[in-house]
Parts: sequence; structure tokens; C-alpha cells
Amino acid sequence: MADVSTYDIVAATGCPTGIAHTFMAKEALEKAAKAKGLTIKVETHGQVGIENELTPAEIRAAKAVVVAADKDVQAERFAGKPMVNVGVTAAIKDAGGLIDRALAAQPTGSLAEDLNEADVVNGGNAAEVSATEKESVGHIIYKHLMNGVSHMLVFVVAGGVLTAVSFLWGIYSFDSTSAQYNSFAAMLKIIGGIAMNLMVPVLAAYIAESIGKRPALVPGFVAGMIAIQGLPINPTTNMIDPAGAGVGFGFLGGIVGGFVAGYVIVGLEKALAFLPKNLDGLKAIFLYPLLSTLVVGLIMLGISGPMASINTGMMNFLRGLANSGPIVLGLAIGCMCAFDMGGPVNKAAYVTGTALLTEALTAGVGTPTYNFGTNFMAAVSAACIVPPLITTFAVIVGKKYFTESDRNAGLVNFILGCTHITEGAIPFMTKNIWPVMPIMMLGSSIAAILTIFFGVHDPAPHGGFLVLPVVDGGLMWVLAILIGAVVGGILFVAFKAAEYKKNDNKVVEG
Repeated sequence: MADVSTYDIVAATGCPTGIAHTFMAKEALEKAAKAKGLTIKVETHGQVGIENELTPAEIRAAKAVVVAADKDVQAERFAGKPMVNVGVTAAIKDAGGLIDRALAAQPTGSLAEDLNEADVVNGGNAAEVSATEKESVGHIIYKHLMNGVSHMLVFVVAGGVLTAVSFLWGIYSFDSTSAQYNSFAAMLKIIGGIAMNLMVPVLAAYIAESIGKRPALVPGFVAGMIAIQGLPINPTTNMIDPAGAGVGFGFLGGIVGGFVAGYVIVGLEKALAFLPKNLDGLKAIFLYPLLSTLVVGLIMLGISGPMASINTGMMNFLRGLANSGPIVLGLAIGCMCAFDMGGPVNKAAYVTGTALLTEALTAGVGTPTYNFGTNFMAAVSAACIVPPLITTFAVIVGKKYFTESDRNAGLVNFILGCTHITEGAIPFMTKNIWPVMPIMMLGSSIAAILTIFFGVHDPAPHGGFLVLPVVDGGLMWVLAILIGAVVGGILFVAFKAAEYKKNDNKVVEG
């Protein structure tokens, strides 16, 4: 009997939010491996942590490795194995192709020697394989960025929702001079504000950690804190002064600081490689944190002026889109959110929304910054909720045009959509990118445009309809989302009906 701990393929999956893509990729890889008659074990890096963790023995015994992740999954432990390293959506779209590519990759290093020895014993020819697949530079950068985003999101969600809940006692319930004052609401806002203020430091620290591992956390956190406060200047002397005030440069500065911190650590590791092995402890606890914090701190303070200008310019550009009317801004938001449903374009829109929301909550209720940021966040949330609801509408209204598995997935998507999880619509889109993607983008755009037009304000960054009690204009927000979902659903049903008729009145499988 074969050893139950031995697998033909081992894999690791992970997405920034760790909610949907991670487990959809796992399921796709397992199905593809089963279809090929291969055994597989997939380790998932979700929001609750690592599940189904791979052991060193399982990694060593496997024929090949598939890494499908947009965050750090410690891929260095697979060094020497035949491996393919791609984004998480690639596994959802073509899991079978990834397995084939992994099996065809050229192994190198100590783990490769074990594999080659086993291959010789089995009468194979390990030399007859293609060149090693290397991870693209673009994916490396994106993976580091998303590692920061995945750790940041939980702070944004916790802080944003707590701050939003504090408004249930009144918009000014945190203000002790207001008639609406409530001490519990004030405490909620304090806690929420602290969590939100950690957003940029955590973003920077875990981008750095993805690049330089644990030693990069210290300079990463410092870079993030500098991005928040900027270079303090004394207004009287106009000179650098710790007691002065600086201009922060937000999440954009956190991103830059994270990459700077990570690669400074990589550089220091190379520069100090000449030191004897018995000084490794000194390097880790003293030299790396001291030197990296000094170098990164000076760099971040040095670029604070230009970065603040860039950050201000970007925010002004977004406000300029808003001044062009709800159609232009709503169309941009809707298309970005539905384009890849949880991928890099979607995340760009969402992270921008959370950055604007952070500024809004800091500025305070009633300010133009608050109104713009919460309205933008409401539009982003609406656009993210719509795609799964489109599939739910379609499988109910056009039931006979869908397979049983698609009907079941569409019904589950009602729950996913209502809780702001867009990824449930991905399987429907991957089967027919054209015209399903444009349909999803249209539905999301309609919802975003109407949300902006209706003047809805959402002070919570996530949660879908769960945060409806704190949404200003909640009923109109739901109406905007339903209109977008129904329009998209009707178009989706029309497409499936045409496909059904073209296939001799039979449901198209796959």
C-alpha cells in the first residue's frame, strides 16, 4: 500500500483577502489532479491562517509543486523542486495546465537530486524536461504588494466597522460637547480610529516582510509610520523639528516604504555576508534593525515632500473625476471592480476606496472629505456586491439554461454577494469571458453610478448588507445594487438562452 503521506503534486494557494480565491484555486487543482489520475495535497493560506499544511517529507516526496498565490506562501521551501509559481487566478482558470507545466519544469538543487535519484530507480529520464519556469517580475512585485494588503485589510475592516457602528448613537455621538454624546460610542470610535491608523504601517511592514522576511518588519513599520506623519517642520523656524507638524503621504507612501525596507534588508544581508556564522544572532537582533531603520528612515524623510505632492495629486485627480459627474466616476469604479473580481484591478479600486475612507473618517462627519470618501466607498461596495447577485438572478430566472452545479453556485452567490465577496462570480466569467465580463462590468457600473447619484454614504469598508444600518441612504443603496444586478442578470440570461438554442436546446456543459 502506498504511503498516504506521499503525493504526486503538492501545492500552495493564497489570495490577499484569504476568503474566496484561495479555496476556489484549491478546489480547481484537486479536480484537475483527480482527472489526470494524480494525487495532490493543497495547502491554503487563508485569512484564518495556514490550513492543510505541507510537511517537509511531503514536499520532498512530491514530483512537482504548484504555487498559485498573490501573497507570500514561503515558496523558498520548495527550492529545487520542479515548480510553477503563478497568481491565484491562474489556478482557477487552468488548473490542469499548471499541473502539466509543473511536471515539465526542470528541477535543480538538493531536492532535485533526490527527485532525479528516484526517477532513475523508476526507469525515467529526468533530463527530458523543459527549462525551469521562472516567476515573472510583475508577479513578484504584485505578490509582495498583496502580502501587505492582505494583512492590512483586517485592520481596515475592524476599524472601519467599529467607527461606523459608533455613528448609530448619532453622527456626533463621540463629541463630549454634543447633545448626542454617548461614552460607549466614543470608545468605539477611539478603538476604530486606532485600528484604522495602523493600516499604513501594517501595509508597509508586510510588504517588507514578504521581500526580506522577518528582519524587514522593523524598518517596514518605521517606514509606514513616517508615511503617516511625513517630515515634521517647525512653522516658526521652517526647519526640521520633531515637535513640528508634517504632511503625511498615505497608503502610497506605505507601499513605497514597504518596498524600500524590504530591499534594504536584502542589501544588508549581502553586504554583511562576510561576517562569521557565529555572529548571525548579532546581525538579526542588532545590526539589521539598527542599520535598516537608519537607512529606511532617512530615505523616507528625504522623499516625504515629493511623495506628499504625488499623493495629493492623485486624490485631486479622483475628486476631479467626481466633479465630472457620477457617470464618469461610477463607470471607472464599476469596470475596475468587475474586471477581475478580486484580482489586482479590483483590489486597486478597493484599496483606493479604503484610503479615501480613512481620510474621510479622519476629517470628520460633514466635511467635503468625509462626503467624498464615504460616497466613493459606497460606490465601490455596490460594484463589488453586484456580480454574484447577477449570477443568482440568472440561475433563478433562466434555470433551464444552467447546469445543476452552476445553479447551486448561483444560489450560494446570493450569500457571497450580500456580504461583499465578489469572487463567487469568477467561475461563471471564466467559462465565457466574452460576453460575461462586459455584462458584469455593466451591472457593477450601473450600481456605482446610481450610488453616487443618490448620494449614498458608507462609512464601513466591508461587510455588504451587514453594515446597512450605518449606511446613510441605505434603501437607495440597495435599490442601486438591485437595478445593476437585474440589468446584468437579464443580459446574462439572454446570452445563456442564445447559447442553449445554438446547442440544440441543450445546456452547454463546462
